[in-house]
Amino acid sequence: MMASLLPEPSPVERTEALRSFLIIRPGGIGDAVLLIPTLNLLRSRFPDATLTLLAERRNAGVFELCPAVNRLLCYDKPADLLSVIKGEYDCLIDTEQSHYLSAVMARMVNASVRIGFAGNIRRRMCNYNVEYFQDRYELFSFLDLLKPLGIEAPDVVPTRFVEIVESVREHLPQFFYNSADAPFITLFPGASIAERRWGTDRFHHLLLNLQQIGVRVIVVGGKGEQLAGEQIINGSAGINLAGRTSLMETAAVIESSALLVTADSGMLHLAAGLNKPTVSLFGPGRYRKWAPAGDKHCVLNKHLSCSPCTTFGTTPPCPVEARCMKEITVDEVFNAVTILLTESGVINTPSCRRDMIEVG
Repeated sequence: MMASLLPEPSPVERTEALRSFLIIRPGGIGDAVLLIPTLNLLRSRFPDATLTLLAERRNAGVFELCPAVNRLLCYDKPADLLSVIKGEYDCLIDTEQSHYLSAVMARMVNASVRIGFAGNIRRRMCNYNVEYFQDRYELFSFLDLLKPLGIEAPDVVPTRFVEIVESVREHLPQFFYNSADAPFITLFPGASIAERRWGTDRFHHLLLNLQQIGVRVIVVGGKGEQLAGEQIINGSAGINLAGRTSLMETAAVIESSALLVTADSGMLHLAAGLNKPTVSLFGPGRYRKWAPAGDKHCVLNKHLSCSPCTTFGTTPPCPVEARCMKEITVDEVFNAVTILLTESGVINTPSCRRDMIEVG
């Protein structure tokens, strides 16, 4: 690779008068959501600076939930990419963890301060390299990128860090806000890879169990989850909104629900950013890196000897057909949901206890 021939850039003397930032964030929805606290903190320390975010089409919608961003561009739009290459920035922050494309972009862009994660050939692209740890919660890993700027972030997850445009709430049907008689939870059945999915049949049986205790279910997701949503609802009283709402509208639905049940997914991080309780199902993914922490969140994980097997977003073929996910039972998920709903006062099931379930 030609990049291996490039010398490592030398550090430059940092100045407090940074006026323009370019932040690069390729990838999926989850990483983008967990980057928002870093953007918010950067904005608070540099209130008059211009923050330009270079994303890609598939995750760009996330940054509509972050008012700290002044300008949003996509590197898979030629005009946007050209604008970035022609531009000048006081500071560039490459938030990609392993792939090379963003690092090459970082070297091409005119910026005196370049910050990125250390590792492989990437350290030759930036003059400030930050160590990356596989078992550190990703939200904190992103915050670590601000250390070269003299910004030390506390190891405390913000209570809420995404914002929903008020007009989006105004266009949602009234039943989303009237859950006193029949509370509802949201289910997201999708995941970036098949090995992380729990299965529509299990979600359907979970729905039937929840209906028995008076809890409604709404399935959320994109067009890729539309068929799964139909299979989960399957003639029940639940509602399938998968493929029918934008990301912002989906966030508003999750915000109005009592909690979210999902596998390791971008919707999990969105719910955490909305300060909503979650029940998350982990197998191939690294739960220490990706699962939200705190009493409002319940992580189900079988801790098989081969799990986790995902590194830098790559999951090898599974020789045991994702046993780590299949062994999570409907009863375990149902118990976790009822525990969180009871603790938040949504339902009254005093027999539910946290020691009834195995958590991450």
